[in-house]
Amino acid sequence: MNALIGKTPFFRLLLPLIFGIIAGAIFPGILSVSLPTALAGLSLMLLSFFIRPDDQFRFRWLFGAGVCLFLFSLSLYQFRQHIESAELSPPGYGQYDLGVVLDIPEVKPRSIAVNVKTASPGEKKVILYLEQTDEARGLNPGDEIVFLSKVEPFRNFGNPDDFDYAGYMKNKGFAGSGYIPAVDWQKTGRETKSIPIMAQRFRAKALDFYRSFDLESDAYAFICALTLGYKVHLSNDLQEAFRASGTAHVLALSGLHVGIIYAVISLLFSFFGKNGNGFLIRQWLVISTLWAFVFIVGMSASIVRAAIMLTLFSLGNLYHRSGFTYNSLAAAAFLILIFQPSYLFDVGFQMSFAAVFAILFFNPILNRLYRPPNKVVKYIWNLFCITTAAQLGVFPLVLYHFGTFPTWFFITNMLVVPLVGIIIYAAFPLIIFGLLRSLQWDIITVLYTFFQWVEKNLIELLLRIVYISESIPFAQISDKKISFLQLILLLLFIYSVTRMFVSRHPRPLIISLSALLFFQFTITYKNLTCPAPQLTVFNSPGRSEIAVFHNNKRHYLDITENSFVPHPEKRILLVSETNFTTHYTGEPFPLDILILSRQTSLHIEKLLGMFRPAMIVLDSSIPRYTAFRITQVCAAFNIDIHDVTEKGAFSLNF
Repeated sequence: MNALIGKTPFFRLLLPLIFGIIAGAIFPGILSVSLPTALAGLSLMLLSFFIRPDDQFRFRWLFGAGVCLFLFSLSLYQFRQHIESAELSPPGYGQYDLGVVLDIPEVKPRSIAVNVKTASPGEKKVILYLEQTDEARGLNPGDEIVFLSKVEPFRNFGNPDDFDYAGYMKNKGFAGSGYIPAVDWQKTGRETKSIPIMAQRFRAKALDFYRSFDLESDAYAFICALTLGYKVHLSNDLQEAFRASGTAHVLALSGLHVGIIYAVISLLFSFFGKNGNGFLIRQWLVISTLWAFVFIVGMSASIVRAAIMLTLFSLGNLYHRSGFTYNSLAAAAFLILIFQPSYLFDVGFQMSFAAVFAILFFNPILNRLYRPPNKVVKYIWNLFCITTAAQLGVFPLVLYHFGTFPTWFFITNMLVVPLVGIIIYAAFPLIIFGLLRSLQWDIITVLYTFFQWVEKNLIELLLRIVYISESIPFAQISDKKISFLQLILLLLFIYSVTRMFVSRHPRPLIISLSALLFFQFTITYKNLTCPAPQLTVFNSPGRSEIAVFHNNKRHYLDITENSFVPHPEKRILLVSETNFTTHYTGEPFPLDILILSRQTSLHIEKLLGMFRPAMIVLDSSIPRYTAFRITQVCAAFNIDIHDVTEKGAFSLNF
């Protein structure tokens, strides 16, 4: 690693950025010292210029330390700005506000989700769920609307196995969300024009144009994701099939897609030649067109990384230098984190850079293992090496974030990746002839119909391969989630053991075996300290859900309405949809916990006359007005109450 950092200057600049972002996330109070730290860094850099020539070698570290301190403070400042932009302060609930639609509205089952940037009390990105109307469906990126603000911060459900949705949206820069009825908003008639908004408008027109291809729903959703990075139309089943088959990277625009687009763009401008001013013009046209495509498809972390590396590659061509190096990868990460420090915690960013780093590290080693005899075998072998190298770097992250791993990825990718390239190449003439159909020439109609048939069948073939791969036995290893410490140990083992086979030195072997030993120790410790099973009332909006939670899994119980919940120590009664006006008891029956479910017109006073609970739990199927009334009565009777909708899931050791 020291040798790698020494050979790649951008790695030395990247490290203080990463440390600053991590420090700001773990210790929020440190964000306030960004200015003093920046001044200290600038002072050290300035001081290095006033050192006597005889002492310059001895104090050569001063300038480097100053640069590191300055970059550390810059990342703190940028991270603080991101945190402040994703906070509602003050919320402004119940006030009228102006907002600009940022991208294409998304139709939900009961509403239309619109990403909006508000004008006051500060520019905040929020998600407004508008009531479904023709006017809401007709909104376009750039439209200005006025609305009665009912925006609230994002909240998690509070279940033990929940995804941190609030943290995810904060990382994306969104401050909150709210439902807006049709009577509480309207268009102002003004439009905002900017490069990102114009790109989104172009994307919306491209989506409408793709509808003319007459593709099935899954095929249409796939081509939108593949070429425009628009994944809204992808069904859950289709996304799960790609994940299980190990080809989910195909749905996220990344280096594979951008590389193909780059090759097509470069081919289109090849008439400028390979030398002189023509070659210079060609490279700048390629770079400009490539970044125009990046703006249109949304500027995700993976596609920006690929665009930066290809830009460096194009610039390297001008000076006859290689552009695909560790240094260019570090430069891409540096430039992204300078402007968007929150990307460090984005799963797409982590996996994108881990995959490319692994390809740069493992691919040359794997390629040396075998010398293909001809071009066909060489292509297959290179594809296998690149796929395997990427998976070696990515699979620890996949286990850390998702706890799953596709077992047949090398076979599926050998079939899917070439098809993806062919589909993208075939999409270009289809788009061109589709645009020329207005000329109503017979030859254009014939060619358009031919490429439409080709594209349709290629996509159907690819989807069939993905669905078949998902259905193969043991297609996916699941429920193997690892901790952050285990992630570090696993990465250390993979890279060290590979380094050992290359260098033949004992130190990498010692490091790899030590990492493996500690990894096994963490597994043993986790098994010995596994928490006890817990009876849990989950917060599942609109429905009642009770299960035993153990080993990060829900084990559902067969509990009938108005019955006791099995527990070895506690007396727990579940009551739902029952009228107790005809029931009487001489003395209240003592209970440890009373769980109320699906009650709309509950006589809580009558219920408390029959039972004497130490605590009442309201599950998420209870209407809000009923929960409020029950809470007031319980407060009068000094009974503890836990409303899972407000406080999150209720858990009790089983």
